[in-house]
This record gives sequence, structure tokens and C-alpha cells, in this order.
Amino acid sequence: MSEALTTAPVSQPPGGADSQPLFEAAPTIYPRDVKGKFRRLKWWALIVLLGIYYVVPWIRWDRGPDAANQMVLLDLAGRRGYIGGIEIWPQEVYYLTGILILAAVGLFFASALLGRIWCGFACFQTVWTDLFLWVERKVEGDRNKRIKLDNAPWSAAKVAKKLTKHAVWLFIALMTAGYFVLYFVDAPTAVVSMATGAAGAWTYSVVGVLTFTTYMAAGWAREQICIYMCPYPRFQAAMFDEDTLLVTYEAWRGEPRANYKKTDDFARRGHCVDCGLCVQVCPTGVDIRDGNQLACIGCALCIDACNNVMDRFDLPRGLITYDSERNKMLRSRGQPTRKRWVRPRTIAYTVVITLVTVVMVTAFAGRARLEVNILRDRAPLFVTLSSGDIRNGYTFKVLNMIASSKTYDLSMQGLDDARLTVIGHQEDPADTARLPVAADTVGTFKIYVAAPRAALDGQSMDLRFVLTDTETGERHVQDTVFRGPAR
Repeated sequence: MSEALTTAPVSQPPGGADSQPLFEAAPTIYPRDVKGKFRRLKWWALIVLLGIYYVVPWIRWDRGPDAANQMVLLDLAGRRGYIGGIEIWPQEVYYLTGILILAAVGLFFASALLGRIWCGFACFQTVWTDLFLWVERKVEGDRNKRIKLDNAPWSAAKVAKKLTKHAVWLFIALMTAGYFVLYFVDAPTAVVSMATGAAGAWTYSVVGVLTFTTYMAAGWAREQICIYMCPYPRFQAAMFDEDTLLVTYEAWRGEPRANYKKTDDFARRGHCVDCGLCVQVCPTGVDIRDGNQLACIGCALCIDACNNVMDRFDLPRGLITYDSERNKMLRSRGQPTRKRWVRPRTIAYTVVITLVTVVMVTAFAGRARLEVNILRDRAPLFVTLSSGDIRNGYTFKVLNMIASSKTYDLSMQGLDDARLTVIGHQEDPADTARLPVAADTVGTFKIYVAAPRAALDGQSMDLRFVLTDTETGERHVQDTVFRGPAR
């Protein structure tokens, strides 16, 4: 029994266990340049998206005097956000929730239809990595030249090229970080303050961190971000079905693959000539011929590369294509294909997007532009005046969410013979008081209400404040209580 439980010693490699690395170092990927339809589409996406990012902070929007005139501005100091003519206050954060829901479901919808189109064409990691790769090619050359340069011994020419590349990368990263700050502070003011050293330490810290992360993510990490750090590839397959358009390899047509020889007859072999260009142009180093993979971001550059090779051999394009698994199977059988855009999951996503949009538009169209809050003094609950009247104190807050000054008349209901005073505005007791509130501000007023003891039915009576807009006549009613002594 003891012999059966005895385990044989594990043999160690020469040099001991420490000589074997636990993890293999990731190989350096040198994406090759390619021309074609999808490469042009990626360039247009890069130009449009970067143009939006760098131009939007400079677009002005007249909101009147003493108001922010930047079209898109998330004013953290002023605690509000501006998008064109729309102004969002902190208490309206539920609109942000709706936007995030729409963005998430919209991404699911796009994935169900077109696979990882977001990752391949619109993701900020993809866009800035494409820009950094363009700089790298301009400075160091295309794939073969970059490989040769990295393998060459250090020289003055190599150092100059490396320094030039990284200097341009750092400049782009700095501009990216600086423009991000412009979405939170008035752009012209922020640029001047940052350039002259007048910006605060917090601003420079944010710019420094974002510069470093952009430089590392787009210049050094690249495909590592997509493969290991991004959570989206982990659950994207849940949005795919057999009708989702994906980058696929037509194995039924390409296999058996082999290097091309002049004596080869393509009628007796696969159309894939095993040139490897589909792998060389891939920004994540994926071989699409191995099937759909987590590392494939759906950029479709391998399609352009393969189509160029097919043209060279007078073979039909589409050995690597952008189509569904269903159509791939139908083509292998010689059957007609079609794209199914309308199916249960796309209908479900459309319904959710429509419902959320309708709810948000309805809520936005009917949202109030005036809010009133009343805080009644609790220490003391009431004061007995020398005249015998009972007085209560209130802090009255009026939030004017309009970009123009407002004047309101304040009156009371529910308490006979009550009089009010407003510190700094209505010093003599009266039935009404006039309250001025500046544009886009919270007006805070200290109000005292006094009433004869005989007007009280008990220790607590309902009191209603009525706030009337002197310009439009719109009324806002706010209920509270008036406290007094026990009878």
C-alpha cells in the first residue's frame, strides 16, 4: 500500500526549474501596410473621429451673457453640462444613465449585425494605434524595414529614427491629453493657462497621466490592450449568431493551401497560396485562417491583403470575406446566399433602443426648469414674539435653470393672517414678497413667517408657498408645515 502511494521524483531540466520561464514573451508585431476598401474605410473613420475630437471643443455656442459659450462643455466647477442648446444639471444625472444604456445596447446591436465593427474601426484604442502606426511607417518604413532596423546594431541613424518616432508619439499623446481637458474647461482659457503655467497642479497631473497612458497604450501595448485588457472580447460572442457578419476564411475554397508553383493548377488545389500577407497586415497578429478568434478585432485588413493576392493570380476575390457563417456554409454547398438583418435579437435590441429613446425624449421635453426646496428651521421649532404672534423660520432655495434672470412673487396659503419677511429683500411683514434669481443659479432666501396664535388649530398646520413667475405667470406650489405651541 505504501509503495502504491509513493510518487516518483519529477525530473528537472538541466540548470534547475528556474531555467524554464513560466510565461513566453509576447512577440513583437510589425503590421504591414496594405491598400484596399477596408483600409480606406479605416482612414476615413480615423480622420472623422479625430476631427470630431480635436475640433468640437473650439465650436462656440451663444448662451447669453455670463454663460458658457462652448458648444460641448462638462463644467465640473459649475456643476452642469452643456451640449448645444441643452443644459444638464447634477440632479438630472438620470439622462446620463439613459445615454449609457443607449450606448451599451447600441454597441450590442451593432455587434449582432456587423461583428466587432466598433473594435476594428471606431474604438479609441484602434484609432490612436492606427495614427501611431502611420507615424512609425513614415519614420522607420514598412514592415520589413522596421524588422531590419530593430535587428540592426545601434547606430546614429537608428537612434535618430527612434527618437524622432517617440518624440512624435509623445506630442500626439500630449495633444490628446490636453484636448481631453478642454471638454471640462473653456478651451481658449484653458490653453492659455496651461501654456503660461497658470493652470493648477490638478490640471497638469491629469494631462501628464493621460499623456503617459496614451503613449503606452497606442505606442507600446497596442494589441496587448485588445487581447488582454479589454473586457469586450470576453462577452462579445454572446451577441453573435450564425447571421452576424464577421471576417471569415473560406476554408472550403482555400484548402489545401500551399505555396504557388508555376505548374500548379488551381482546379486541383486550394486558392490559398500561403503567402502569409493576411497575418502580416493584422494589427494583432491573428491568422484568420484558423477561424474566428478573441484577438481578431474585425478590422478586415486581411480581406484587402487577400483580395490583392487573388487579383494577382486572376482568382475570384472573397477567399477571406466579410460575411456570416450561414452564408459561408451555403456558398460551400453552391447554394444562394442572403443577409438576414431582421431577426429576433436585432428586433429585441431595436425595441429596447426605441423604448429608452422615447422615455428620455418624453422626460426631457417635459422637464421642469424651476425647482424649489424648503428647509424649515428645527432649532427652535418656533418663536413667540412680544406681540404674542408665533414665528417660524424657513430657508427657501429657488433653482433657476434658465439662462436668463427671473423674478418671482412669493405668497402663502393655508394660514390666516400670516405675514412673511425675507431678509435682505422684504423687511416689513407683508402678504407677498418679490424674489430675484439670477440666470443659472440657486437663489437662497431666509424667510420668516409670523401668524397670530389664534390662527393656529394645533401644534402643526399645513402651509403652502406659492411662487409665481412675474414674466410668464407660471406658478410653483411647495407644501410645508407651520409649528406652534400646544393649546
